[in-house]
Amino acid sequence: MSLLNQKTIKKPVKFQGVGLHSGKIVNLCIKSLEPNAGIIFKRIDLQNNNLVYPNFNNVTNTSLNTTISNEFGVKVSTIEHLMGALFGLGIDNALIEIDNEEVPILDGSAKEFIEKILLSGFEVSNQPIKIIKILKKVEYSEGDRFISIEPSKVSLDIKFELKYENQIIGNQKNKINVYEDDLVEIYNSRTFCLYEDIEFIKKKGLAKGGSLDNAIVVKENEILNKEGLRNNKEFVNHKILDCIGDLYTCGYRIIGNVECSQGGHYLTNQILRKVFSDNKNFSIIEIQERNLPHTLINKSLLKSIA
Repeated sequence: MSLLNQKTIKKPVKFQGVGLHSGKIVNLCIKSLEPNAGIIFKRIDLQNNNLVYPNFNNVTNTSLNTTISNEFGVKVSTIEHLMGALFGLGIDNALIEIDNEEVPILDGSAKEFIEKILLSGFEVSNQPIKIIKILKKVEYSEGDRFISIEPSKVSLDIKFELKYENQIIGNQKNKINVYEDDLVEIYNSRTFCLYEDIEFIKKKGLAKGGSLDNAIVVKENEILNKEGLRNNKEFVNHKILDCIGDLYTCGYRIIGNVECSQGGHYLTNQILRKVFSDNKNFSIIEIQERNLPHTLINKSLLKSIA
């Protein structure tokens, strides 16, 4: 059966952990879903109106995380790392049951999501996948921050740039091919913040569950985490992980070239809104095996993460 057919997970996968911003312990379980169902979040702590769809139009907050809400105000926040894992592993359909409002942060990366989903295995259907092919260049900018997406033949390339005054972070750049490059370092890269920003973030009611166990903290010229960095581009690599997860709120995998400077959840959401505001910008294609030379699934992630 073709790897280009839609996939779901074979067995339920459970996670428990603290919400980065809520500070609350949350239980999450990923279950299989039938073809063409997509990704669905279900708030099992609520009895009614508890389905929330991770669509870019449903994104209601992009401050330090991506939050989605339904028409009744029911929300699920910090979805980006899990969505990035589902994208990379080629999971098209899944029901995500969650008993609180925020996806657990775990170690601050997508590493544990990847590892546990791989242990579950995959159920491959007889239904072909669909992809979004970008047809025209679309740009969005605010000041010196910008993001663009333009046509590509058969790949999703992401070029990302960070610019920080802090010397440890500094100016970092990386470019990846999502479907063909080894993305282990991308998916292992943790969220981060500057030590001097923590008080301001907490005053906004955020990062109640933040710690050195789930975030890199940089204080002047020092990394406070004893183990240091996991890779030498961990800061920009985490931003790329966020970008992959946020792109998946379009509902399908994408073929296109993305370039972003000093962006984040907000800019990625805005470029998606702009792309899909005009049908001339994209097409949705049903993929058959003969159409493409590869699977649109990252093969490095189908191996165990070290």
